[in-house]
Amino acid sequence: MDHYDIAIIGAGLAGSLTAIALARKGHRVALVGPKPAIADGRTTALMDQSIGYLKTLGLWDETEPLTAPLVAIRILDGTRRLFRAPPVNFRASEVGLAAFGYNIPNSPFLDILEKHETALSTLERTTAAAARFDLGGAEVLIGLGDGRTISADLVIGADGRRSTVREAAGIDVKTWSYPQAAIVLNFGHELPHQDVSTEFHTESGPFTQVPLPGNRSSLVWVKPHDAEETLKLAPDALSRTIEDRMQSILGKITTEGTPQSFPLSGLAARRFGKGRILLVGEAAHAFPPIGAQGLNLSLRDIMTLVDLIGRPAGSRLPADTGDRFDGRRRADIVSRTASVDLLNRSLLSNFLPVQALRAAGLHLLASAGPLRGLLMREGIHPGSALQVFKEGLREQIGRKSA
Repeated sequence: MDHYDIAIIGAGLAGSLTAIALARKGHRVALVGPKPAIADGRTTALMDQSIGYLKTLGLWDETEPLTAPLVAIRILDGTRRLFRAPPVNFRASEVGLAAFGYNIPNSPFLDILEKHETALSTLERTTAAAARFDLGGAEVLIGLGDGRTISADLVIGADGRRSTVREAAGIDVKTWSYPQAAIVLNFGHELPHQDVSTEFHTESGPFTQVPLPGNRSSLVWVKPHDAEETLKLAPDALSRTIEDRMQSILGKITTEGTPQSFPLSGLAARRFGKGRILLVGEAAHAFPPIGAQGLNLSLRDIMTLVDLIGRPAGSRLPADTGDRFDGRRRADIVSRTASVDLLNRSLLSNFLPVQALRAAGLHLLASAGPLRGLLMREGIHPGSALQVFKEGLREQIGRKSA
């Protein structure tokens, strides 16, 4: 029976990135899970902190040509409500960056990760599914769908919302749903996007255009559960509908390929680690595609666990690693999940005081540069806004003392 330091269950983006990061540290890693049956047509906007981590993993040089930078994010109120907000523009230059991050197509990004996996001598990839787990001994036993059994000191669940790892560990989960679905597709357009992402806030949710290389963009269109009717539109009709929704700010629109639709829901594990089990990505947390938080939050999971596990020390990895991981990740995951949920529900709410508060908040962001800067820093590097506030307060106290 083959033994590994760490077995990672789930070979999507989160699992693959975790496997590469731990293998580069020198751990013997098993990455377990079948390849996706359908190519992922979505894109992912990774912020500056996440891009920096890709660079440390040696992944950025191959990935960058696929991407488009996000130099600005524009929020437009697309509602017809009594309380409407002004346009709000967030520019990376306001916080000293050339770009907030980069928009990356998921499917070719996963191809790059698979290429790097095969080049790592301490990483073994198996496309068999994990069928059963025995957590009762000094190591975790994992029965695979091809009949083999492997063992590991630690098991990382990166196997999505219906995580078998989470279930085997007896970790409960809180789930909730929204009366919405997200339509995702890529499209070409007549006018340049100038590396600006535009997010229309509508009564049914955000309608978000994110730049791709050239005169192309990706779209995440959150709307009520009539998404199937939209998917049935002929390409010309769908292109025209999107152009109208975007108020023709990018000129003529031409959709590419086949759009995909995903029902929107949320998930939060009661614990993010337990004993020899750690949960990352959507096995631990999931929420609507708002504010480019999903994979960025997952990468912070990965950064934390890699730092916690460290380099091989010639001994078994500690049996309480999952419990310590849970403590480190709780505040970040809980706060991000609550923030995205609140923002989405505020768009759906017909309660006038909620609409007024949302509009007032956007008015304040549009007019208050320092507050806008703090929010941008917090979105890019969580915890940095508080650090900036502390440093400013310390400087003021120092001046008064002098």
